[in-house]
Amino acid sequence: MADPAQALWSELESLETPSLSALFEGQDRLARYCSELEIPGGPIRFDWSKTHLTPAVEDVLGRIAGAMDLDGKRDALFAGEAINNTEGRAAQHSAERGIGAPTAVVEAEALHARMKGLVEAIHEGLLGEVKSLIHIGIGGSALGPALAIDALARDEAKVAIHVVSNIDGCALEAAMKQCDPATTMVAVASKTFTTTETMTNANSALDWLRQGGVSDPYGRVVALTASPDKAVEWGVDETRVLPFSETVGGRYSLWSSIGFPVALALGWDAFAEFLDGAAAIDTHFIEAPYDANVVVRAAFADLYYTQAKGCQTRAVFAYDERLALLPDYLQQLEMESNGKRVTAQGEPLTRPSAPITWGGVGTDAQHAVFQLLHQGTHLIPVDFLAVKVPGHDLDPLHHQILLSNCFAQGAALMAGKASDDGARAYPGNRPSATILCDDLTPGTLGALIAFHEHRTFVSAMLLGINPFDQFGVELGKAIAKQIDAGGGEGFDPSTEALLAAAGIGA
Repeated sequence: MADPAQALWSELESLETPSLSALFEGQDRLARYCSELEIPGGPIRFDWSKTHLTPAVEDVLGRIAGAMDLDGKRDALFAGEAINNTEGRAAQHSAERGIGAPTAVVEAEALHARMKGLVEAIHEGLLGEVKSLIHIGIGGSALGPALAIDALARDEAKVAIHVVSNIDGCALEAAMKQCDPATTMVAVASKTFTTTETMTNANSALDWLRQGGVSDPYGRVVALTASPDKAVEWGVDETRVLPFSETVGGRYSLWSSIGFPVALALGWDAFAEFLDGAAAIDTHFIEAPYDANVVVRAAFADLYYTQAKGCQTRAVFAYDERLALLPDYLQQLEMESNGKRVTAQGEPLTRPSAPITWGGVGTDAQHAVFQLLHQGTHLIPVDFLAVKVPGHDLDPLHHQILLSNCFAQGAALMAGKASDDGARAYPGNRPSATILCDDLTPGTLGALIAFHEHRTFVSAMLLGINPFDQFGVELGKAIAKQIDAGGGEGFDPSTEALLAAAGIGA
């Protein structure tokens, strides 16, 4: 099937690209490309003025959006239609925050009520003294909880949470060393309740509980899954199984019972605010016109750089230690969603798909990778994220220096600096966007995550791909299972030699 927007993509590529400095001359770019949204938990400023977006660029991308029926696909997403066509199901993560098909919203509210009851029972001591929770998952079942807990529960967590994802036993062992089996519960998070890494870690955690004197280790387990029957079969009591819908994908599941450790650490009111912050972005994405829609604007900029300027990567730098895991979270969200080579109809994709998402924490990253950003040969769009209110009680000078560096980097990337000495010359005209939260709260974090979810969705719809499947992760895992089952033969000479050297399959 021919790309209905092919001619428009060519038109986008042919547009002139004024320098960023020139774009700030003679017009108030901030009025058009900087917006502040009121979010439960505090406002967020989205500044895309230091990108190469122009009315002309937006016009072409708006017409591409029309050709690809972005409005219709957005409506289908929120209506609970089978937008995930390759797997024949809807993608109803927004229903978990109260925005979506009415039946899905009602189901999510009922499941949240069940989770709230268990959270409050633990806080009230009805399950005995609980000081720690080891949360076992992988991918979306671990990255989201780890991000939210690291961002929001550093000081006054009601229960200490230890997120374990790696099958490497060092990860689980480190968590267990910080816990007392007598006061520890285990959450097993797996959509299918068959994930090899998760179930292997879960079995080892049960052994640790037994060895620690817990007579009924299964009685200390909470299951977070879309396959409750499998959890019960494995040994978890039905009263401690917290289901979520099959239509909620792993990397979009933090809003469901996968968020149980977040609610346990923060309390239910904070988790509800987290959902409300995300719902505020849902509503904005649905209602705001393209030229005032922060989600669409960000996706338009992403597409402009990948499709018209050949950018292969996008960098994300959080100038707040509490958001240190956000680049990791966005890597999975964006690259697992949009790292595709075929369209939703299975036709070869004729355009670049997702850029490589990478990043780090400021100011550390400035002393590691910013040399390439400022003077390297690659054009790399950058996102900066910062928070006005510090997350510590030290001298305010710490936070002033942090924010000064954040804003200075964006200014320097744009302006550059001429020099007769080439080694000291900065070309400038390098794009960046800045997201500035007044405060880092459950509501603002929820909004940030939902913003990136929908940003990813818009890019996928304009490229004609399905962002809700992830078949690319399955082949290597299938081969690993084949090896573990004793079928490690017939590989290439390098792989066979590595297996032999490691003593596997011998």
